Amino acid sequence: MNVANLQLEGLLMAIASINQVLVRKGVVSVEDIDIALRKAEASETNEERSEGMSASSRDAVNFPIRLLELANQCQPETDMPSFSKLARMVGQIKEPYNDQM
Repeated sequence: MNVANLQLEGLLMAIASINQVLVRKGVVSVEDIDIALRKAEASETNEERSEGMSASSRDAVNFPIRLLELANQCQPETDMPSFSKLARMVGQIKEPYNDQM
């Protein structure tokens, strides 16, 4: 596996863990994080940004956002699933883009 991929896995899990701590400490709510991640995903899937991008490229851009959204849904009462479990979940819930038929 590419070292950069492993670094990104670690970074995503670190961000998910930090988000969980922030929620537990009452700094932000699960809803606050969810809104921020939805805004990030919306900005990455807007027509201007995604024009000319293949569906697989859009999936690649949105994968970390979706993984963090799923991790956010697991808190604060449950343990964080592993990266591989979260990644599998992202693949299972992914919806097709409007231009895919």
